[in-house]
Amino acid sequence: MEETTIVYVSLSLIFLLLCSKLLFQSKKHPQNLPPSPPSLPIIGHLHLLRTPIYRFYHRLSQKYGPVFSLRLGSRLFVVVSSSAVAEECFTVNDIVLANRPKLIAGKYLGYNYTTVSTSSYGDHWRNLRRIGAIEIFSSSRLNAFAAVRKDEARRLLVSLSRDSRREFVKVKLKSMLNDMTFNNIMRMVAGKRYFGEEVTNEKEAREFREVIEGTFRNGGTGNRADFLPVLNWFGGYEKKVKKIGKKLDGLLQKLVDEHRWMKQENNGNGSMVDHLLNLQQSDPDYYTDEIIKGLMLVLLLAGSDTTSVTLEWTMTNLLNHPEGSS
Repeated sequence: MEETTIVYVSLSLIFLLLCSKLLFQSKKHPQNLPPSPPSLPIIGHLHLLRTPIYRFYHRLSQKYGPVFSLRLGSRLFVVVSSSAVAEECFTVNDIVLANRPKLIAGKYLGYNYTTVSTSSYGDHWRNLRRIGAIEIFSSSRLNAFAAVRKDEARRLLVSLSRDSRREFVKVKLKSMLNDMTFNNIMRMVAGKRYFGEEVTNEKEAREFREVIEGTFRNGGTGNRADFLPVLNWFGGYEKKVKKIGKKLDGLLQKLVDEHRWMKQENNGNGSMVDHLLNLQQSDPDYYTDEIIKGLMLVLLLAGSDTTSVTLEWTMTNLLNHPEGSS
């Protein structure tokens, strides 16, 4: 009986400490915030959220104006629904609004907030952006992989024609486009195919696919534990993301080590990993393995999450250069 009482008392004290911490944090925020609906202690406006979210925001904008604030648990949001104000946010006040929230996924999947998609604005983020603009997404670098994009588009068209050779058939384009997109990115990044036919290493490909899928499922911004940290004690979200991050880091490090060995053997395949390893030789203090893995990760996740953009990109390239698609 005494042990049960001690447990309940301890839980009550912990709960009160959390409440006082959250209330103290809310008092630290400036008071000149945009208008907002009435909120509840601790959870803020979480109880008001409704789907579809854009209609929920629209209803609030009609009542509170084109700029209003919401407190979702421990995090403050400012919602802008005016194009004029949004333009001002991304021009006049772009530096003020350039920082990213410190989410759990950014710590374990974003190399402790050091990737371009998780790092706050500053010298490091500007360097990463410069690398992306000059060393990865420049016209010359992208043109160097035109043959890869044409080949993946050709493979998709061949697969579709083979499936419907005798009669019209239904196909699931979403999965096929996802496969094409991921293969495009993987071949550009590491020179490997991980989906469909001619997979370089089936076991490695399967493991990589599983880890990437786990990263997508758990790496978003909508996890409750990011807004109510106490849920980490019960849901195990942070532990799960940490485990995925460790697996992902191991696979990316394996690719980096593999390409480093290939370069020593003068057997590089001209991939982006090879290019980044060349930069590492000239500037080893900055182009560390962690920076290279972070750049690879951003490419993989961003590329895999923009299937329609990649499809338009590859098809346009293919149609503009039909001689390369035969």
